[in-house]
Amino acid sequence: MLILVDENDQEIGQMEKLEAHKLGLLHRAFSVFVFNSKGELLLQQRASGKYHSAGLWSNTCCSHPQAGESLLTAAERRLQEEMGMCTPLKAIYSFIYQATFDNGLSEHEFDHVLVGYSDELPHINLEEVSDYRYISLADLSKEIETEPARYSIWLRICFAELKQQLQAMHTSKST
Repeated sequence: MLILVDENDQEIGQMEKLEAHKLGLLHRAFSVFVFNSKGELLLQQRASGKYHSAGLWSNTCCSHPQAGESLLTAAERRLQEEMGMCTPLKAIYSFIYQATFDNGLSEHEFDHVLVGYSDELPHINLEEVSDYRYISLADLSKEIETEPARYSIWLRICFAELKQQLQAMHTSKST
């Protein structure tokens, strides 16, 4: 079940996941970005069995919280389920996006972006993830610009803001 929300992320109901994606209703989601000590981002390649965006490269993990589950608990749970990793996460910003896919399904998400840091290597769940790799933000930026179709729509949408937020976090730590 997904948590349906309004534009202020206030819960307004619940709906079965596939039905919400068929109807394109706004629901709560999260995207996790894990960086190693070199500053490289851990990307995952979505498994071929995913109902949309299969085989595309995306952020470290993403999903939806369950009813009664905090955003942080949900994100940490899914990071463990998808990537076999445990690391503290911090919410840094959120955004709303909407996208329609070739199979008639759509995403309309109030997406919370969380960041973590770890040098632990992932142990991927092959039902969720087919591969992983680390990449610098500069190289990812170039790849998204030259080959956008290789990446999930939500990663492409939030990437510029992610870079700005990380820069702001780095600047505030050094002052």
